[in-house]
Order: sequence, then C-alpha cells, then structure tokens
Amino acid sequence: MLELKNQIKLTMALGILSLFAGLMGHLALTDIYHAEADLSLEWNVLRICALIILAFTVTTLITLRRLLKTT
Repeated sequence: MLELKNQIKLTMALGILSLFAGLMGHLALTDIYHAEADLSLEWNVLRICALIILAFTVTTLITLRRLLKTT
C-alpha cells in the first residue's frame, strides 16, 4: 500500500508540473503565432511540454489501474 501512496504523490506532482507545462506551451505558441525571429527555443519548449503531459497521462492511467485492482 505504501507503494501506491508514493505513486499517487508522483502523479499529483506530475499533474502540477503539467499545469505549468500548459502555461509554458501557451507562451511558446504565442511567440510562434507572432512569428518571432528564432523559434527553435519555442519548439523545444513545446516538445518538453508534450513529454511532461504524456508522462502525466501515462502515470495517471497506471495509478488508476492499480487503485482499481486494490479496491
């Protein structure tokens, strides 16, 4: 049961990080929309944000599946 609590804490931390990634992604997309001179940083930010959100989604699904099995 202790492992499940740690997994839930990890999922919650990734959720908070995902909210931050969403904000950073929005800012990067705003710069892309305004056609800034060099957009390589903005595209890299979007890639990192996508990985964070993907990690959160996968972790959430795994955690929910484990929680469902224990109840």
